Amino acid sequence: MSASTSIEARAEPGMVRLPGGRFRMGSDQFYSEEAPVRPARVGPFLIDETPVTNADFARFVEATGHVTLAEIPPDPSEYPGILPDRLVAGSAVFQRCETLDHADPLRWWHFTTGANWHHPLGPESSIEGLDDHPVVHVAYADAEAYAEWAGKVLPTEAEWEYAARGGLEGADYAWGDELAPGGAMLANYWQGLFPLANQLLDGWERTSPVRSFPPNGYGLYDMIANVWEWTVDDWDGRRGETAKPCCTAQKQEAGTFPRKVLKGGSHLCAPNYCQRYRPAARYPETIDTSTSHIGFRCIIRL
Repeated sequence: MSASTSIEARAEPGMVRLPGGRFRMGSDQFYSEEAPVRPARVGPFLIDETPVTNADFARFVEATGHVTLAEIPPDPSEYPGILPDRLVAGSAVFQRCETLDHADPLRWWHFTTGANWHHPLGPESSIEGLDDHPVVHVAYADAEAYAEWAGKVLPTEAEWEYAARGGLEGADYAWGDELAPGGAMLANYWQGLFPLANQLLDGWERTSPVRSFPPNGYGLYDMIANVWEWTVDDWDGRRGETAKPCCTAQKQEAGTFPRKVLKGGSHLCAPNYCQRYRPAARYPETIDTSTSHIGFRCIIRL
């Protein structure tokens, strides 16, 4: 049995084999950090059909005893000047605002003591009935640990974007150039005025079960919206890239953690605020960050 055949046999079911090749990466139409459109090339790889779910992550935790970063109180030496009342385990949870003021994301992001992957809205909540929803409140190290346990790795930004495009060269979205063709909701994003009113035309206030919406041309689900997804790429500020604060939680503490590239947008991206529910969209996030809308998926390079 060849090495590639062995890998493919091990990876099935639940993964799709992509041949790799050249494609045009980025966009000149939306945010400056996505530009310029440029040629990119990736090798062949297998990729998870969906983001890692709560059921997937629960099996990992049961097998390894892994404790996520959100379940561990912060080390004060890593956060100079942190207030004592923030030295507790928890994570950032989205809550609707009463105004349309977009100046301060902390209006809708609330650090919640006891929030973590199996208590997504706080200690009184649970993931009962959410087995097929994407796992959230996972920091970068948690995603890496899961990938290693599964015999996989996290994708590069280029691999992720190649997969998200589904073979459509230069399209704005994973299905074409129109966000809601014929009024159809093809992904879980915010319809209405963020962060005030969500019309719920897609049927979901927060995360949705994976496979709730049609797959892209490669048979992959939720490649845009639902949850942001970690990639292994560092955000390189030396390129002069800037990213206007969007729907991700901004740290109050002055940590010194590196930033990785998030891809795909989430259920909080909206036409009036964060139009990052697109394959080309990208956003920097510190590796210690966990929120109620960041997840991940894995790949195996062939």
